[in-house]
Parts: sequence; C-alpha cells; structure tokens
Amino acid sequence: MTPATAPTRQCSRVSVAPSATRVHHITEPEGLLRIGEVGVAAAIWNRAPDPDFAAWIDALPPERLPSLRAAMPHSRADEAVIAACDGAGLAACRERDVLADDVAALALLFARAAGAPMIRVRLDVVRTDSCRKFHVDNVRLRLLCTYRGPGAEYGVAPRGETPDQIDRAPRGAAALFRGRRWPGETTGLVHRSPPIAGTGVTRLLLVIDPFEPDDEDDRRP
Repeated sequence: MTPATAPTRQCSRVSVAPSATRVHHITEPEGLLRIGEVGVAAAIWNRAPDPDFAAWIDALPPERLPSLRAAMPHSRADEAVIAACDGAGLAACRERDVLADDVAALALLFARAAGAPMIRVRLDVVRTDSCRKFHVDNVRLRLLCTYRGPGAEYGVAPRGETPDQIDRAPRGAAALFRGRRWPGETTGLVHRSPPIAGTGVTRLLLVIDPFEPDDEDDRRP
C-alpha cells in the first residue's frame, strides 16, 4: 500500500517589527532627541549633579522631600515643583531653585522629544522596592532622573525577564526610555527601580510621561 502523502502546507510569513536595543550615552541635552533614531531604545544624558544641590537634597529628612503628581504644559513645570517644595515645608533657597529649574529644563526637552503639548510630571519619594521587576512602561516615552539615591537599572531582555547584563543610570542622569506605545519598532530594553528595601536608602525620582487624551491617573506599568 502506498502511504498517504501529507499535503504540503504553505507557511505564511509573519511580519515582526524589529526590536530596538541600542542605548545612546550622550553628554549634551540635545542628544536626547536622538531617541527617534532607528534601533535606539534609550538615550541617557550623563551628567553629574551640582555638589551643593546633592548635599542639600541628601541632608533632607525623607518626609521633607517634595512629592508631585500632575499634568501640565511643560512651561508650568517649575511652578509645580516650587508648589511641591512649599507643600513639603522647604524654604526658598538656591538649591530649591536648582531643582525647579532642572525639572523645567527636562520637561522642555521631553516635550520636544515626545511631541507632547501636555506632559505628566511626578516627583516620587521612594523608600521601598518600587517597580523592582524589569519591565517596559505602558507609555510612548518616559524620562527618568534620580535626584537622590541610585539611578534606574536597565538591560536587554525579553519583557518580564532579567537581563544577563544590568547597567545603571548614574545619579543625576536624564534617561529617556521608549515604552510599549512607541510607534513602529518594539523595544528590547527593559528597566526597573533599583532594589533598596531594608537599606535605609530614600530615592527622589523624577518621572515625565506624555499626557495622552485617554490617560488614566497613573501610567505605571
């Protein structure tokens, strides 16, 4: 008996968007705008914090650190930070102005990079292992800048997995990461907040996202 011959299956080709994994390390603020280049998953502006500002922010008790969560045009970012400092009981001083001016400058850069007329700005006081799992954010773009404590950790890995090599953004660096909503290329770069639970470390983290019309109050992953 002649064995039956299985019909030949025609395999359809599935188009898969390429995965961006490159990290641009830059020394000038305009370099953040390179986030749109093909293959780039993150742009990190490496910069050292002002020594007097770093000493001032490190000396503050955690309960005196400013906390902020609001949507605004980038031009209102400095006012929002000053209001947050007032709410935390921080008297006017040069270092407080340094913080407000820096957030305003990063807000402008982010708005340009994201093409976002409205942004969502957060200043988070972090004392736990917040966002300790490696992930890709549910936004188009996210800017992270750690003013106090260790910076964000990142590496190349499938979503939900731990990278074989983990790098850390320096304190004071402005790190711009593509998120899940970035059009076109997917991103193969994941990141997380560094584990600090039980160490006594308190972080002050700036987060800037685009404000989308369908935004909920929070876009944490």
